[in-house]
Amino acid sequence: MADSWVNSAERIGSDLHLDLTGPGSRRAVLIRALREAVRDGRLAPGTRLPPYRSLAADLGLARNTVADAYAELVAEGWLIARQGSGTRVAPRAEPVRSPRVPEKAAARPAPSAHNLRQGQPDAASFPRSAWLAAARRALNAAPNEAFGPGDPRGRTELRHALAEYLTRARGVRTTPDRIVVCSGFAHALRLLFGGRVLRGPLAVESYGLAFHRHLLAAASVRTVPLALDECGARTDELRSLKGVRTALITPAHQFPTGGPLHPERRVTAVDWARACGGLILEDDYDGEFRYDREPVGAVQGLDPERVVYLGSVSKSLSPALRLGWLVLPDHLVDPVLAAKGEREAWASATDQLTLADFIASGHYDRHIRRMRQRYRARRDRLVATLAARAPHIALTGVAAGLHAVLHLPPGTERSAVEAAARRSIALDGLADFRHPAATMPAPDGLVVGYATPPDHGYEAALEALCRILPPAG
Repeated sequence: MADSWVNSAERIGSDLHLDLTGPGSRRAVLIRALREAVRDGRLAPGTRLPPYRSLAADLGLARNTVADAYAELVAEGWLIARQGSGTRVAPRAEPVRSPRVPEKAAARPAPSAHNLRQGQPDAASFPRSAWLAAARRALNAAPNEAFGPGDPRGRTELRHALAEYLTRARGVRTTPDRIVVCSGFAHALRLLFGGRVLRGPLAVESYGLAFHRHLLAAASVRTVPLALDECGARTDELRSLKGVRTALITPAHQFPTGGPLHPERRVTAVDWARACGGLILEDDYDGEFRYDREPVGAVQGLDPERVVYLGSVSKSLSPALRLGWLVLPDHLVDPVLAAKGEREAWASATDQLTLADFIASGHYDRHIRRMRQRYRARRDRLVATLAARAPHIALTGVAAGLHAVLHLPPGTERSAVEAAARRSIALDGLADFRHPAATMPAPDGLVVGYATPPDHGYEAALEALCRILPPAG
């Protein structure tokens, strides 16, 4: 008897593959196949099976054969049959068998009791109702061609909405035809460097995400660190970096040390790019979440032909949406599209349409304002707790963003990180973000995110954090 697929319209769920091979009668083979489907989880507890007449027709078996198989599995406890609700899979009789893990495979770490890692928004605050309403409106209004092969530039509705929003809220100077939609900041870097639109070496800030450095290294791009101080990146050093014609900076809120780039240094960066025919890559990290300062506009507004503006909704909405954008100088639009390919292979057209409506309807602005208040309250609780419990620990980078840097006494960072791990606290040491070739002083510190813990667990997370901090003096 050959393998078969159950494809009954009356069955709740997707198609189900049943292996109807092996020795024995048809009834015995079917019983064995259904047992195996329950055992390995393909038929989950509570799943309703098709009526035996439908399953018999699907599998080419006699009705009595299937009815007898159901009856046998009910008697054995694999299935339950109730009047009016049909035949369903019983509560799990034995655990689902997990695939065997190779001995050399590393086990996944257990979830931490307190998640204080940077870069993660409050997932519980995703605006589900407003997003669903936007999706309904967008899908009802979408033209038929929106459901065909995607345009690598991105949906025109989203590019128009982004052009209006970025101009209004971030001071970006652009038009929809200079915007290319991507799946996030990392994808933007892959398009620019993996696609050979730009080449290294690339100047980067002395502190940043190691993931981005590894991504660039995989594209054979050498990164050269720029020193940082209280005014941000030392853009005056760009002129002394031989062979460097492209620089990646986070001017709105330096990651992870915090603080905006000083106005004079913004101008210095643009003047350098003009003088050498180079480019500034502007990562608008946390540009929308500011608490104690006036809005800081995008550097791109100073010279749209010398700055590539990169943004996403990974912090403002959710990284699960996988939506970002590049605002490009005119001469880079076609090369980036060539690197991306003839069809959209990354960003969902329906999510793009939904985001376009979400922005155009004003829901995005309202969400940003609501989250700004929420994150500010979280930040204030962190500041107040440390002032009361650990006044010797200085905080920086708290005027904006979703994290703070806690400055520790020299030589105590590693022990604090290890203590956090023992207490199941997920956080990062400042050294984890330092460029390996950086020559500037390396202060000890912790990078603490305050957006992720649930409200009911935030006080406990702050209490646990205070317990792992080194004492005064």
